[in-house]
Amino acid sequence: MSNHIETESPPINHVAIIMDGNNRWAKKRGLKGIDGHKVGAERVRDMLNSMNKYDISMLTLFAFSSENWKRPKSEVLSLMSLLASYLKNESKNLTKKNIKLRIIGRRDRFSLKLNRLIQEIEAVTKNGKRTLILALDYGGKWEISEATKKIAHQIKSNQIEPSDITEDLLSENMCIENFSPPDICIRTGGEKRISNFLLWHMAYTELYFTDCFWPDFDAATFDSAILDYQKRQRRFGKRDEASSGKGNKCAQTTN
Repeated sequence: MSNHIETESPPINHVAIIMDGNNRWAKKRGLKGIDGHKVGAERVRDMLNSMNKYDISMLTLFAFSSENWKRPKSEVLSLMSLLASYLKNESKNLTKKNIKLRIIGRRDRFSLKLNRLIQEIEAVTKNGKRTLILALDYGGKWEISEATKKIAHQIKSNQIEPSDITEDLLSENMCIENFSPPDICIRTGGEKRISNFLLWHMAYTELYFTDCFWPDFDAATFDSAILDYQKRQRRFGKRDEASSGKGNKCAQTTN
């Protein structure tokens, strides 16, 4: 009689992706960095199709961090132009796929024209069933500090007491209300860090790192990431009852 215990695959509602490796992909091919970003933008379409395939409700992409402003001015201007082109070109596609677009991050450093474009596409797609979130001029520390400022104002105006501060209250004051934590965060490009991305939300998020540069990260490589995730057991601090009492297997530990 087999002692094998069948376990269900963990549910997957929210996927976050750090899209890294565009510049290195381009450099290897003797191209300009912006060429890598252009091809990388095409990969987003693959991810939207995968949302439907795996019934994923929410996809969050780290598109432009707060630190990216430190890059050469010419590169930043090219990225802003590419972003504007993407928003213009994808509006109909998102509506057709029944996907709502939300932007998280600062907006005060974007041009008035880009801000209007963001507002327009958010309004046009607001009734979408699934949600695509683009993190633009975003940093996890910034989001947490902004949430604490909001709560401080609520205390100052006597809306709440300091004793009312809870994890739930902090969550409610983050960038997006009802923001479910990512089940898995995928980082492409070979680096193994989360780079100030969704710091509050990823306390128990499964992490998946791949050497594949983002422009090469297509539907098939996404499938590999999801398959890896489905083999994991998410315990959220609880004991693994299926393996309790078994010997130490440190040598077999994986991410």
